[in-house]
Amino acid sequence: MAEKQTDESKNSPTSATKEAVKAEATADESKTAPKKETKKAEKKDSKKKVETLNQEIAKLKQQVDAGQDQYLRAEAEIQNMTTRFKKEQAQIMKYDGQSLAKGILPVMDNLKRALEIEVHDESGEQLKKGIQMVHDHLKEALTSNSVTEIDALGQKFDPTLHQAVQSVAVQGDQKPDTVVQVLQAGYQLKDRVLRPAMVVVAQ
Repeated sequence: MAEKQTDESKNSPTSATKEAVKAEATADESKTAPKKETKKAEKKDSKKKVETLNQEIAKLKQQVDAGQDQYLRAEAEIQNMTTRFKKEQAQIMKYDGQSLAKGILPVMDNLKRALEIEVHDESGEQLKKGIQMVHDHLKEALTSNSVTEIDALGQKFDPTLHQAVQSVAVQGDQKPDTVVQVLQAGYQLKDRVLRPAMVVVAQ
C-alpha cells in the first residue's frame, strides 16, 4: 500500500507545481496586457496624426484656393490694362499729328487773308500766284494727313462744328439757322474737331 501511495504522489502534481503554473500564467497575462495597451496607444496616435494631416490638407487647400483667386484677379487686371493700353494707343495713332496740325492752322489763315487782297499790277499778281501755290500745297499736305476744312457756308448751323459769333436777319432765299458767312475757317482731324468754324448765322 505504501508503494502505491508513493507512486500516486509521484504522478499527481504537487501544490508547488500548481503554483508555478499559475505564476507562469500570471506572467504571460502581465506580458500581454502592456502589448494591448501599446496597441491602443498606437491607434490613438495614428488617429491624431490622421486628424492633424487632414487639418493641414484643409489649410493647404484654402491657401491654394486663395492663390488661385489672386491669380485670376491679377490676370483679369492685366487683361483690362492691356485692353485700355490698346485703346489709348489706337487713339494716339488715330489722332497722331494733332498738335502739329493745330500749329499750322494760323498759317493757313494768313495765306487765305493774303489771297483776299486785291492786286492791280503784274508783280502783285505774280506774288499772289506764289501765295496760292503755297496755300494749295499746304492744304494738300493737311488733307493727306486727314486734316480737312469744315464745310460751313450755306450749311445748317451745327454747334459741334460751328461757332456763331454774329447773327443777322434772314434775307432773300436764306433759311433760318443757316451759315451765311464764314469769318474763320474751321478744321477737323478725321472725326475730331480741331477748331470750329467762326460763322455768321441767319436768324
